[in-house]
This record gives sequence, C-alpha cells and structure tokens, in this order.
Amino acid sequence: MKLKQSKIIQIFVKRKAWIRQVLVASIAASFAWFIGDLLVENGGLVAAIICSLSIRISMYKSVREGFGQIIGTAIGAGVALATVYFFDFGSLAIGTTVLFCAVVARALRLGEVASVNVPVTALIVIGPGLDQNLAIHRLGSTLIGAGVAIAFSYFSHAKTPAGRTLDQLTNLGKKISALFLTMSNELNQGLNQTNASQWLTQARLLVEEIPKLKAQALEAKAYARWSPLEEVDEAEDLYLKAVALEHIVVQIRTIARTLFDLSVEKTLLSSSQQEISKALLVAGNNMKRKVEVIKTEDLFSATHEIADELRKAASDLATALIRNKELNQDDLVRSISIVSNLEIMADSLDESSPALRQVMTPDEAP
Repeated sequence: MKLKQSKIIQIFVKRKAWIRQVLVASIAASFAWFIGDLLVENGGLVAAIICSLSIRISMYKSVREGFGQIIGTAIGAGVALATVYFFDFGSLAIGTTVLFCAVVARALRLGEVASVNVPVTALIVIGPGLDQNLAIHRLGSTLIGAGVAIAFSYFSHAKTPAGRTLDQLTNLGKKISALFLTMSNELNQGLNQTNASQWLTQARLLVEEIPKLKAQALEAKAYARWSPLEEVDEAEDLYLKAVALEHIVVQIRTIARTLFDLSVEKTLLSSSQQEISKALLVAGNNMKRKVEVIKTEDLFSATHEIADELRKAASDLATALIRNKELNQDDLVRSISIVSNLEIMADSLDESSPALRQVMTPDEAP
C-alpha cells in the first residue's frame, strides 16, 4: 500500500512544474473571465480565451505573445471590419483577416503559435453579424485577457529564465558525463557492437536536447535586456556555456560514431581499447567537475585546470596509439580522431575556443 502511495506521489513530484503551469493557467483564465465580465459587457468569454492563448511558461514569452496578439488582432480586426463594411461578412472578410494577421505575426516574429492564435483571435473579435461597437468591446476583452496572461505568467514558473537555463545546462552536463563514464567502463571490458550502438543512440538523444537548451538560453538573454531584475552579463555567460555544451555534445556523438565503426571492423587491439577507455574516463570525470563549477560559480582557474587535464589525457592517448606498432593504419586513423575530439572538448570546457566567441550562431543573427 505504501509502495503504491509512494509511486502516486512520485508521479506528481516529477510533474510539479507542469502542474504549476496548468494551475496558474486555469486561475488566470478564471480571473480574466471575472475581469472581462466586470469591465466589458459579456466580455468574460473572449478575455478568458485570449488569456488561455497568450499565457506562457515565462513572463517574457507571455509579454511577446500578449502584445503581439493585441497588435495583430487590432490590425486584422480593423481590416476585417472595413471589409465587412464594404462586402458584408463572408469568405472575403475571413480570408482578408487571416491573411493580414498572418503577415503581422510574421513581421513581429511572434513564432508559429502566434501565427495561429492571432488570426483566431481576430475572427473571434469580428464574429458573424457583429457591428463595429461590439467588435470594439471584444477588442477590449482581448486587451484584458492578454494583460491578465502577462501578469499571471510571472507565477507560471518557480525560476527565472536564467535559472531555467542553468538547470538545463547542469542536467545535460550530467548526462554527458554519465555517457562518457559508461563508454569508458564498457570499453575497458571489451569493445562490442551491441554496446557501441547503445552509446551512439544515447549520444544522438543528447543532440536532440540542444535546441531546447539554446532556446532557453536565448530567452534568458532577451529577458535580461529589458528586465531590471536580471543581469545581462550573467545571461550572456549562460548562453556561451550553452554553445560550449553544444560543441561538447557534437564531440561525444562523433566519438560514439567512431567507436561504433571500430566495433563493426572488430580489429581494434585490446591495448588500444584500454588506452581510449582511460581518456574517456578523464573526459567523464572532468565533465562532472565542470558541471559543479557551473552550479557553484567556482573560480575561473578551475575550468583551466579541468581542461588542461583533459588535454594531457588526449596527448597521452595519442602517444600510446602512435607507439603501438601492432595497430593497423585504419584503426590508428580512427583512434587518433578521438584525440582531436577530446582536444576540441577541452577548448569548450575552459571556453577558450575561438569558435565559441568569434562565430555568430544562427540564433544570434539579426
């Protein structure tokens, strides 16, 4: 009985962030209904709908969504009302409304969700058979709903955008460390295709987490630019760490692919496998230390020490592989590529790589 209760509790604990967001959205919609009905005749429903469409997991996203919804709806509804005035309510008015709202949403860079929400909101505002006054009332309800969504979005998440970025950085860093340690341990016992395929699968899953991390880091940067509650330098530093972690994920995926190819050939010497295992062990442990540095904001010198240890491990691996005269040329070339991957990873650990600071990523492009 206690075991079942524990499992039920764990279900809610693991989903506490989602539960919080759902509860906040529900309360916000109810409050929007109340305010909408209070300030605008029969305006509660529209206000509640707009609030539900606009509220997001952070204030920054809700502000973008809310203001974009208001501006897009006002333009779309204005065009639609003019069309209705000249041509009556019909397919032409609907098409014109959707077209202009989509163009406005695109111009404001509101994203895919708003590209749907803004036309829907405008259609709700104009409605069939509405006169201009009632449409203006509904536009007022839209303003109320968006305003309530912006206000309640502050409570949607327990942490700031920077805090959420830090959480994602540490979680992904722990997964990278765990995969390196798993690869090292299993490789030390002998390379086989079954294990190598699992490593490659896990590495690919890590790659899929990068877009979410980059999006969160970009949100932290954007939020810090206009919010007096956030430090711009801190947000910039977190974004740099996100890019560095992206580079590390690319390297671990490449290493996993190299080991998979070697497992297919089945010619890599046991001694070389053990040497690679030692280097991967250093990579895993130093990645774990890097995560602790990120969490505790340790001294900057600690990151250089971590990176230098990995560079030494990569150098030792290269020396051992080259000295092994029994290693065939194909296996030597593939194994030496792992050395390069570890050196690139070291440059990302201490964030010294020019590729991190001197290359604009697509997300940063104007």
